[in-house]
Amino acid sequence: MWANEDWRGGLYPPHGSQGERLPDYARVFSTVEGNTTFYSGTPRADTVAAWARQAPAGFRFCFKLPGAWTHEQRLVEVEPQVDEFLDALSPLHGRLGPVMIQLPRDFGPDELPKLEALLAHWPKAIPASVEVRHPEFFHKGDAEAALNRLLITYGADRVMLDVRALFATPAGGDVRLAQAQSEKPKRPLHVISTAEQPVIRFIGHFDDDINHARFSPWIDRLCLWIKQGKTPFLFVHTPDNRQAPVLARAFHERLAARLLLPPLAAFSGERQVRLF
Repeated sequence: MWANEDWRGGLYPPHGSQGERLPDYARVFSTVEGNTTFYSGTPRADTVAAWARQAPAGFRFCFKLPGAWTHEQRLVEVEPQVDEFLDALSPLHGRLGPVMIQLPRDFGPDELPKLEALLAHWPKAIPASVEVRHPEFFHKGDAEAALNRLLITYGADRVMLDVRALFATPAGGDVRLAQAQSEKPKRPLHVISTAEQPVIRFIGHFDDDINHARFSPWIDRLCLWIKQGKTPFLFVHTPDNRQAPVLARAFHERLAARLLLPPLAAFSGERQVRLF
C-alpha cells in the first residue's frame, strides 16, 4: 500500500495530495504490495496510466488478484477475468513483481486442481505467487508436498506469511494488537523458495525488540537467495501499519550491512522537518 494518511510527516510530507504519494513512496522503496486490486478489482485504464507515469523503471508492483475471484468464485472459471486483469496492467508489465493469488483460509487440498488450472493458464512472462492459509498446507504432510510440487512445476512462488512477531505476546488490552491478531491466520512459518522471486510478508509487533529478533534469521536466508541469483520481495507490516515504513527502513539497514546495499533515500516528511 502507499496511500496511508498515517505516514504524513514521516514517509510523506505533512501536506500534499494523494497524487504525490506513489512518487514519494517510490523514491524510497522499490516495491509495493498492491492491496487495492484485492478489494476494488481490475483498475481503470487511467489509473494504471497514472501509476506507470509516477513509478520509476526499477520499481515493482505486486498486485493481488481480486478477492471476488479468489474468495467468492474460488478460482472457478476465472481465467477470462484474469486475462482481462493482466491486460489492464499491460502498461506496467515491465514493472510487475509476482502477482499474488491470496487464497481463503478454507481453500484446502481438495481444491488444488482449481489452482493448477489457473497456473497452467498463467502467462509465463508474468510472475505469480500463491498465499495459502488452510492448516493442512502447514503440516509437512501430503497436502503441503502436493502444493509445493504444484508451485515448482509452474514456476510460482509460495508467499511466506511470517506472523511470529505479531503473535509473540497476548494482545491484552491493546485493541490494535487484538484486531491485527484476529485478522491474520496464526500459521507456522515454512521457509521455502519454489521459484525465483520468493515473497515474504512480515507482520510485525509494536515492540521493536520482538520485530528485530524475529527478523534476524531472515538476514542469512535473504543473503543466500540473492547469492543464488533469486530476487526476494520483502513486505513489512506492523499491527496498524503506522510504523511500517520505519520498520522496513530498519530491516533494510541490517541487510545493507551484509550485502553492501546503498542506503534508502530520506523520507520526504522527515527531510522537510529538518529544513525547519
